[in-house]
Amino acid sequence: MDWTALWLSLRLALWTVALLLPVSIAMGRLLAYRRFTGRGAVEALVMLPLVLPPTVFGFYLLVALGRGSPVGALWEQLFGDQLVFSFTGLVVASVIFNLPFAIQPAQRGFEAIPVELREAAACSGLSPWRSLWRVELPLAWPGLMTAMMLTFAHTLGEFGIVLMVGGSIPGETRTIAISIYDRVQAFDMGAAATMSAVLVAISLATIAATFALSARVGRRLGG
Repeated sequence: MDWTALWLSLRLALWTVALLLPVSIAMGRLLAYRRFTGRGAVEALVMLPLVLPPTVFGFYLLVALGRGSPVGALWEQLFGDQLVFSFTGLVVASVIFNLPFAIQPAQRGFEAIPVELREAAACSGLSPWRSLWRVELPLAWPGLMTAMMLTFAHTLGEFGIVLMVGGSIPGETRTIAISIYDRVQAFDMGAAATMSAVLVAISLATIAATFALSARVGRRLGG
């Protein structure tokens, strides 16, 4: 069992969820409530990681974040290290790749809030910020929980993006999915089976916890 790879995968998933939560709230709310020029283009860009093969998307991220790119060159100038083939580069790639898994469920959660409730909150004198915290977020919570669960579980199993942007550097970019692949390549089926079972167990536990929390919030809102 490659515990280092498992811990790295969990760190990657947690960082991705933490960074995408505010993004999903802001973008989900914007796409749910606003009609603006270019809205269709924004939604298409958000959906892009779903329709492109991970290796293709990973290649373009590798080019966009590499030393020859403005982003990669600026990063290396500021921090003295390259962005690709590093854990930080993996986090950046994972955040971009998981945008549709985070934003779409959040958008559906905000769209499910009745307009009358938001209008009542405004009429009662609540500022947009207080209305967001006291009215919208509690009602959109199931959608946000689904977004975070999908993001977490999807990040744990990422392979193509990780391989293209991070490679397989032990302790730095070798995730549990890459480690499973390496074990299969070495014909170590026992280790691959063990790590696969652990990954399945973590994913199932994440789903169960999400449903339990969503049900609890639903009962509180219903009561």
